[in-house]
Amino acid sequence: MVDERSSAPESGHWRSRWHAVTAAAVFTAALAGCGGSGGSDTPSAGAPAAGAPSSDEPAATPPPASPPPPPPPPPAPTTQADAVRLADQASFGPTEALITTIKAKGPGTWVAEQMALPASSRYTSGNGPDIHKWTSSADFCTGKGVNCWRDWYSTEPLLWDFYRNALGQPDQLRQRVAFALQQILVVSSVEVSGTYGFRKYHNNLLDLSFGNYREVLRKVTLSPVMGDFLNNANNDRAAPNENFARELLQLFSIGTCELTSDGSLKGGKCTPTYTNDTVRAYAFALTGWTYPAGGATSYGCYPTGANCRYYDGDMVKVDKFHDTEARDLLNGYKLASGHKADAALTTVLDSLMAHPNTAPFVSKQLIQHLVSSNPSKAYVARVAAAFQAGKYQSFGTGVAGDLKATVAAVLLDEEARAATPAATAGKLREPVQMFTGVLRALNGKTDGDALSWQWGDLMRQHMFRPPSVFNYYPPDYPVPGTQLVGPTFGIHNANTALGRLNYLTYLIDWGGTPAANSTAIPATGTAIDLTAFAADAANAGTLVDRLSMLAIGRTLSATSRAEVIKAVEAAGTNATARTKAAAYLVFGSPQYHVQR
Repeated sequence: MVDERSSAPESGHWRSRWHAVTAAAVFTAALAGCGGSGGSDTPSAGAPAAGAPSSDEPAATPPPASPPPPPPPPPAPTTQADAVRLADQASFGPTEALITTIKAKGPGTWVAEQMALPASSRYTSGNGPDIHKWTSSADFCTGKGVNCWRDWYSTEPLLWDFYRNALGQPDQLRQRVAFALQQILVVSSVEVSGTYGFRKYHNNLLDLSFGNYREVLRKVTLSPVMGDFLNNANNDRAAPNENFARELLQLFSIGTCELTSDGSLKGGKCTPTYTNDTVRAYAFALTGWTYPAGGATSYGCYPTGANCRYYDGDMVKVDKFHDTEARDLLNGYKLASGHKADAALTTVLDSLMAHPNTAPFVSKQLIQHLVSSNPSKAYVARVAAAFQAGKYQSFGTGVAGDLKATVAAVLLDEEARAATPAATAGKLREPVQMFTGVLRALNGKTDGDALSWQWGDLMRQHMFRPPSVFNYYPPDYPVPGTQLVGPTFGIHNANTALGRLNYLTYLIDWGGTPAANSTAIPATGTAIDLTAFAADAANAGTLVDRLSMLAIGRTLSATSRAEVIKAVEAAGTNATARTKAAAYLVFGSPQYHVQR
């Protein structure tokens, strides 16, 4: 939104007034003037027709056959605003071609087709498991060059894959769901090293994005990367580490407070869902798992009878390390004396999937990551019902935890698709989605290199390096000065607000990063291409409208539009300069950075 108190900027100074954006201003300016719910109640079925004969009074003459019901009306055309909104919610950013596709197909068909696409996005870069097979006394990286740590230990090669896929692969919804899952079921290369292990972990999330949440929990529990990160690998029954068990309950499944089906606190207060005794019971239940076979060290494996650290596969059980005592789990589930590790895992998963908290706890977080930071209770309840039933319209298998049904319920709900979003609807675009959204909209390219240590660190969202198991930001982070939560505001401040504008300057004025300056493999650099938009530069109004319809799905308000047009005209007659001015002001507006 342009500062409507200012006059048109002079040539060469049209940006200066934009460099005072703060977190509160971004949020409140974008929500100003918006209100009301666009949803409508579904009419109830009609009552039986009056005067129908009773069963003991047969009619002398059969009544004429009723005419067939009229066909249902065709779905309302998908508007530009809703197509852009769905692209923001279910992809890594709208493009003109994607908007055209969504408008032609409609949200339901487009979502169904996205779910039917194969997993074309894969993590393939980086090196293999040799780091965990090294038995020499010499350092593994000796003689392997200056990029040994990057290529064998870090997640930087996966970051390159992530951004390439986000920009170019067609399975956009699968990628967005996997991105949400990786921020709920967190592992971090800040604490754990091994490129090949993270590659497997995140490919599993891609594969399971439209599977079942129970299987997601199973795979995560058996992941050796997670086992290393949260201390469940080689967890001994004699003194079980409680770290993974606690986060499995607190962050991955049921949360800390008892909830109603709509995600609100049961009884209006926080009643704990578990005690420390519960955590210990789950920790004992999950003992007895070690790394898959294949690892080796120069000093052998510890403890004796366990496997060395190795990430290429699921963890395997070692019965002698598993606690076999009878244990009480949640929801009435119990472990009998003498049970085995694999049976205990099955019971653990059963107890969590049956818990009344799991559906609303997981559903609300998926809504927050994909659609809105402050969903209504009714919205959460509807999505939780789809999670519990495993079915939403034609989506899902009918098995509780079905993610196709859950994600479809998130995206196709009346609150997500409302023509007039409620005043509290929407979310602050997180940095990763800002990086990809601008690049996709402006026909850009990236190999990801500039979006890691340079922009990712600056914006506090360096892919695959969240600071802890609590992700980059908490789901209940309060927006200062409001009664709302805004998870992404947990990493948003005056510096990162200016960083958003500086990112636009980097792409639009500085030309991004040339391939020659990139360290990615292969190096293509990071840049945008404004050529297609420059064709409209002669008419500032046409240019500004085209960009704003792409960025936010509507034209700017009359006053803001007039100010931006003045700034474009002040840039001179050169088509490139005018296009740069328009792109900066539209994509720098609060309306873009708060998804509505």
